[in-house]
Amino acid sequence: MDHAGWTSVSDVLELTGITPAELQRAVDENDKGRLQLDGSRIRACQGHSLQDMPVTREGLEASWEVAKPEAPLWHGTTLAALAGIGRSGIQPGARSHVHLAASPDSRTGKRAEVEVLLVVESALLLRSGITVFRSPNGVLLVREVPTNAIVDTRPVRAARDVAERACAAAGLPFRSTA
Repeated sequence: MDHAGWTSVSDVLELTGITPAELQRAVDENDKGRLQLDGSRIRACQGHSLQDMPVTREGLEASWEVAKPEAPLWHGTTLAALAGIGRSGIQPGARSHVHLAASPDSRTGKRAEVEVLLVVESALLLRSGITVFRSPNGVLLVREVPTNAIVDTRPVRAARDVAERACAAAGLPFRSTA
């Protein structure tokens, strides 16, 4: 694997024991378009782990488009993660970048276990000098989201009052009427 996450198709086929047709089907049928095939090489579009990998943030970012979003962005998370987000903003953890979505109903950029959506003001990101990238499958990515860029919280699978209390305890805004 190289610094931008690309590896050879032949290595993937050998390692996994699947056929070229099965690999193509995996690329074509992935519901979030996570895999990118380019001739004799393949990679995950985004979502790379950095530990023990040759992938670098710089290598990935050089392969993505720089985005200049004007509308709010969205980040799905759990109630349990709110305290840490209130202290440090949204951090990528073991991954290379924080995933954001362009709309609250986006299929990409969000995990299935989302309990609340954080509303991230894109203008505040850009004013903070944070570059927003767009991967080939449309996921928006940043190195981090500072707490001051989180402007609202919307419950998804969490009860409104529970989400509001968790946000208050974390020092995060909860002004949503949705």
